[in-house]
Amino acid sequence: MLLSVPKKHMTQAELWRDLGRVGEIAVRMGQEHCPGGFRLLSNFGHDAMQSQEHAHVHVIGGMFLGEYA
Repeated sequence: MLLSVPKKHMTQAELWRDLGRVGEIAVRMGQEHCPGGFRLLSNFGHDAMQSQEHAHVHVIGGMFLGEYA
């Protein structure tokens, strides 16, 4: 798992309204490190298991991730 994190502090909602550079970097990291495919994931709030108040995007890949439940 890799993370794409903005330098400026913001919430997940603020980040996803305009992914901009963070989204560009997340996709580039996924393509470089997970050529077979990857997922971009963010957790929003306590109930979704968000552990950090700072906005970030998880880049998950490198193996078959299975189908969605």
